[in-house]
Amino acid sequence: MENDINKPYKICDVNRDKKKGTVATSLEDLLSKVPEKLGLPAENLTVVLESDGTEVDDEEYFSTLENDTSLMILHGNEKWTPNMPKCQVSLDQTDDVGLGEKEQVANLVGRLQHNLCHISLLGGQDLELLSDMDPDSLADIVTDRDNRIILEHIKEASGRILLEKRQAQDAMELLKLYHQSVSNGSEDVSPPKQERV
Repeated sequence: MENDINKPYKICDVNRDKKKGTVATSLEDLLSKVPEKLGLPAENLTVVLESDGTEVDDEEYFSTLENDTSLMILHGNEKWTPNMPKCQVSLDQTDDVGLGEKEQVANLVGRLQHNLCHISLLGGQDLELLSDMDPDSLADIVTDRDNRIILEHIKEASGRILLEKRQAQDAMELLKLYHQSVSNGSEDVSPPKQERV
């Protein structure tokens, strides 16, 4: 049964750069408005819930959506991604001195949940705390499955970044030693040759 009542929807493109409000009576009606509203081609479009990427591919499901549901319109091979905050460096960081390890980890995780980009700005000690954390020990800040997944990603990413920083420090130390040996008068010093296996 066709529903002829216009309902309001919020639509956006894959990057969430273009956001428009529109009304539509059906999924087909909504898709017919996309080219004008978002400037996307009229063919090969997919409608998903902006919040979690659930595909909206039939009129029956579309008719159950609430007013002002946020929908993302994908074109071609575009894929839904979660809405991550843009990286902004904030110099207003609290000092964790005097806090216990669990409180320091909870503080770091809280800041990273608001802006995951800050993980690359953390020092070795903070990265070590995060890479060694037990997500189960933070049950008070993990309220749902999605937050648990975020904690696991933070743990994995901090371990990887920590390893990369340590490798870079080791490489710098080796370069310093090499340059030091060259500058100490040993003109004929060359980097060690690697043996073929």
